[in-house]
Amino acid sequence: MYKVPVSLPFALRRKYPRASVSLAWQWLFPSSGICLDEDGQSVRHHVHVSTIQRAVKQAVRVTGIEKPVGCHTFRHTFATELLRRGSDIRTVQTLLGHADVRTTQIYTHVLGQGFAGVQSPLG
Repeated sequence: MYKVPVSLPFALRRKYPRASVSLAWQWLFPSSGICLDEDGQSVRHHVHVSTIQRAVKQAVRVTGIEKPVGCHTFRHTFATELLRRGSDIRTVQTLLGHADVRTTQIYTHVLGQGFAGVQSPLG
């Protein structure tokens, strides 16, 4: 169990009183500071998205990468790598939260392959 709970919506706090200190509800990127929730309880929030964006931007600058890279680049890399390794297009669609499979199929073009890695016998 963690000492500093995370902030949860009221209904969840009432239904699962110990959830705020369980590992399942902890933030992947927790903030360094602690604040008070609406009940006056000390809680921890997640680090602000701009902090992650700044860290990625600085890391790109330090490594000398000259191409445009940002946090969203990781999403594209993840999807492309899943497809490259043979994952089903519908699985990738679900993981990325795409409503239309045509959006996910864009990643197959990045790979230079046809749908699901199958190349046309016609050339």
